[in-house]
Amino acid sequence: MGESKVWVVGHKNPDTDSICSAISYANLKNQITQSELYEPKRAGHLNEETQFVLKKAGLKAPEYIKDVRPQVKDIEIRRTKGINRDLSVRKAWELMKSLDVVTLPITEGENLEGLVTIGDVSKSYFEVFDSKILSTAHTSFTNIVETLKGTVVTGDVENNYVKGKLLIGVANPDILEEMIDEGDIVILGNRYEAQLCAIEMSAGCIVVCEGARVSNTISKIASDRGVIVISTEYDTYTVARLMNQAIPVSFFMKEREKLVGFKTRDYIEDIQDIMAKKRYRDFPIEDEEGKYVGMISRRNLLGAGKKNIILVDHNEKTQAVFGIDNAQIQEIIDHHRLGSIETITPVFFRNQPLGCTCTIVYKMYRENNIEISKTMALVMCSAILSDTLIFKSPTCTWEDEAAARDLAVIAGIDPESYGREMFRAGSNLSEKTDEEIFYQDFKRFSVNDTNIGVGQVNVMGMDEVKLLVERELNYIPNSTKSTGLDMTFLLVTDIMSEASYVICEGKNALQILKGAFNVENDDYPVLLKGVVSRKKQFLPAVIDEMQS
Repeated sequence: MGESKVWVVGHKNPDTDSICSAISYANLKNQITQSELYEPKRAGHLNEETQFVLKKAGLKAPEYIKDVRPQVKDIEIRRTKGINRDLSVRKAWELMKSLDVVTLPITEGENLEGLVTIGDVSKSYFEVFDSKILSTAHTSFTNIVETLKGTVVTGDVENNYVKGKLLIGVANPDILEEMIDEGDIVILGNRYEAQLCAIEMSAGCIVVCEGARVSNTISKIASDRGVIVISTEYDTYTVARLMNQAIPVSFFMKEREKLVGFKTRDYIEDIQDIMAKKRYRDFPIEDEEGKYVGMISRRNLLGAGKKNIILVDHNEKTQAVFGIDNAQIQEIIDHHRLGSIETITPVFFRNQPLGCTCTIVYKMYRENNIEISKTMALVMCSAILSDTLIFKSPTCTWEDEAAARDLAVIAGIDPESYGREMFRAGSNLSEKTDEEIFYQDFKRFSVNDTNIGVGQVNVMGMDEVKLLVERELNYIPNSTKSTGLDMTFLLVTDIMSEASYVICEGKNALQILKGAFNVENDDYPVLLKGVVSRKKQFLPAVIDEMQS
C-alpha cells in the first residue's frame, strides 16, 4: 500500500491561518516523524489574502478536498493483470487456477474491454453444442495449436482463423466427402485415405491425433492446397473435448458497457448498496482517466481503511470537511472554544488560548528544536498578523506578538508594513460576487437547538466598509434560505478604525445582536466600536444573549 499518508486540514471557508497552519504543521510533522507522510490540504477555496501570502512564499495552494470518507483507492485493490481478448479459454482457466481468482479482466493497453469469469469458462465446456462455434467465435489456429499442445506439420497458423465447422472423420471416404465443407476442421487418426479425402475436399485444417506420423505425401498435398495440418499426442476423444477451449475469451466476455464497475475516487458508502444488490463476485476498478486499475470484491470492503486526518484551526464538526465522522482523527491543533468533534480513540489535542493556530505551531517548532526556514517563517508570520489584525485584535496575546516578530526576522520582513500590504491585497473584492464575499470566511455554530452562521470580512478604510455593506445588504436575505441556518450575521471590520459594521438575517437576529452589545439606537447596519474579533468578542456576546 506504500507509505501511510496523513492529511493536515483546516476548516471550511478557510482563512489565512487555516491554510498556513496546515502547511507549516505538515512541514513540522514530516521532519519529526519518519513513519508517515503528512500532506497539507484545504477544505475550501482560497481568499485573496491567502493567495497573496502563498505567492509571496512561493508555495502552491494545498490540494482541495471536499470529502474525507473512505474511497475505493483507500482499500486493498487486487491488481489482477489484464489479459488479451484473443487469449484462449483454456489459458484463461489455467491463469485463474494459478492466480486463485475467478474473474479475469480483458484489456487493450491500459483500457478495460470486459471480464471473463469461471462461469464463462464452464459455459464453453458444458453449454456449447454448435459445431460451427469455433468459426462463429473467430478462433485462431494459434489458439488451437496451443490448446492441443500440437505441432504444425504444414500451413500458416499465424493470423489465420477458423472458417468452417468442426467434425470427427471416423466415416469412410465416401461418407466424408458428403460431410466435409470448405474450411472445416477435421479430427482424424492415422488413416491415409481419410486424411487425403479431407484435403481434397478443401478442409481448412486436419488434426492428426495420437501422435500419428503424417506422411511426406500428405504434407506436400496439404501444403499445395493451403490446408493446415496439426499433429497432437491427444486421442480423438480428448481433442474433441479440448477444441471449444481454444475459443478466445472475447466470445464469452461481458463487455465493458454491460459491467458494473467503479472509479478509484468513488466513496465506499456510495458503492456498498450497489455491490450488495449485484450478485457478482468481482467488480473492476478504473482510475480518474478511465484506465484499468484492478478488481475488488465485497470482502475487500471489510478492510476499508479510514483516512488519517489532523485538524488545525478548528474542532467543530459543522466547520470540518464533509465526512469527518468517517475519518480517523489523529490530532487536533486549535485555539478556539471546544466544539462538537467526537473521536473513537484518544487523540493528541493541543488547544491554547492564543490569537492564532500558527502561534501554537511556532511553539512546537521551538519545542522540537526544528529550524524554521524563511518560507515557513513567512507563512506562519502571515497567519499571526492576519488573525491578530496586526496585533490590534483583543485575541492577540504577548506570545502571538513575540512569535510573529521572531518569525518576521527570519522571513526578513517588517511585520507592520507587510501586514498592511497583506490586508490591502485581501480587501480587493471587486471581482467577487456578493455571495462569494459573504461566505469567504464564514463559520457555523450550534447554540442549544439554534444553528447560526457568522461571516467576517476585513477591509482597510471606511470607503470600503460602506461599499461592501451596501452590496451585502442585498444578498443577506438569501443567506438563511441557502444555508438552512436559523440566523446569519456578517461583520464588515475596518482594521484601521478597529470597528465592525454588522448586518444580520433570521428571526430575532437583530434583537439578539442589539441585546448582546446593548445597542439602543435604531441605526442599521449596527456599528460595534472596538469589536474586531468574531471569536473573542462577537460570538461569546451573541451566545450569552441567546442563552439568557
